[in-house]
Amino acid sequence: MKISMIGAGYVGLTSGAVFATLGNTVWVVRRDREKIEKLKKGIIPIYEPGLSEIVKRNVKAGRLIPTTEYSQCVPFSDVVFIAVGTPEGREGADLSQVYAAAEEIARNLKKGYTVIVDKSTVPPGTAEEITEIINKHKRAGARFEVASSPEFLRQGNAVEDTTKPDRVVIGVNSSKAAKILVKLHKPLRCPVVVTKVRSAEIIKLAANAYLSLRIGFIDQIANLCEEMGADVQDIIRGIGLDRRIGTHYWWPGMGYGGYCFPKDVKALAALYKTSSQEDNLFSKLDELNEKRVERFALKISEKIGALKGKLIGVLGLSSRHGTDDIRGSVPLNFIRVLLRSGAKIKAYDPMAQENAKVIMGSHVEFLNTPYDVAKNVDALCVVTEWQEFRKLDLKKIKKLMKGNVLLDSKNIYTPEKVKKLGFTYLSTGRI
Repeated sequence: MKISMIGAGYVGLTSGAVFATLGNTVWVVRRDREKIEKLKKGIIPIYEPGLSEIVKRNVKAGRLIPTTEYSQCVPFSDVVFIAVGTPEGREGADLSQVYAAAEEIARNLKKGYTVIVDKSTVPPGTAEEITEIINKHKRAGARFEVASSPEFLRQGNAVEDTTKPDRVVIGVNSSKAAKILVKLHKPLRCPVVVTKVRSAEIIKLAANAYLSLRIGFIDQIANLCEEMGADVQDIIRGIGLDRRIGTHYWWPGMGYGGYCFPKDVKALAALYKTSSQEDNLFSKLDELNEKRVERFALKISEKIGALKGKLIGVLGLSSRHGTDDIRGSVPLNFIRVLLRSGAKIKAYDPMAQENAKVIMGSHVEFLNTPYDVAKNVDALCVVTEWQEFRKLDLKKIKKLMKGNVLLDSKNIYTPEKVKKLGFTYLSTGRI
């Protein structure tokens, strides 16, 4: 098939490259001319394991075509995907980029039939809004249908999640659109769930909210463990072996973050409020998560006193390990809390450092190694579970530090070993 992918970020570029690998001709559209020129040379604007290789291969083969112009691809496409950003707004997602893309698509639709697929994470009812926009601006003779096929990829695992998905969800209102989209996804050899459009839109929000809930749940259990002298890792093993529950996605720490989870929980909470259901699970989940990082700042101050003037090292800046993305980064939120308390911050991340510099600027001293960060700090905080941090020479770290407080928010170290080295060890849900 011939496909236009509007958006060349984590979702658009990965999905486009995978569809190209399957033998389709795929245009990826981004207005940033400089980044498009780099893409034409196979240089990708993000760090995502394995993505650079398949982009280079398909660009060279002519199956993946970067462009800045809708007119160069939309009129020739069987399917047009909208994969633009939907950042957090006042009441859930900000859909301005989706609306702008819909208007541009409308002006360039061919005469005949085109399937337009919303791949961005959007609230239910967005497909109808896109339909109204396109009807208002489309050319004469253009026929179309708006469908929904939300993505379920994880940053750091985007290529694998796109090539070997657990399932593909396709929300359509006609058998014609369903047939085209089922055929497109058939080479992925995974279950295909065909639903109504609004069901597909809610499936994405519900999936992310449930995963957020698991993290929020185990964070609350971790709090209880700290009060009662239990170990949250024991709890995870004890409940995870129940087949109804499972061992996956129990990640106690500073709360859920990233680009999608906080935004999608807020979006569901907002939907309940518009339905006059103020009392709902998602509003409370969001409230508890927002307060999470403050708890860890308090843990440190309880050991080293008032944070004003204290020098604190932070290892980890990305929203999760395996990516350079800092959107919705919990570590950066934690740093902001420390800065507001008057602390001075030194930080390091293997991949996200340059992106973090743009956001944090001169408020944080960025260094080249974990050991540089450890020098003379009153406390050292490991907040992202990069493999590099698991292998640190903690004996060397201890000698470099001024203080002895080690905060291990992800529980990547063995408490007994760390305490033997002379650290005051702070973890999540452990004593």
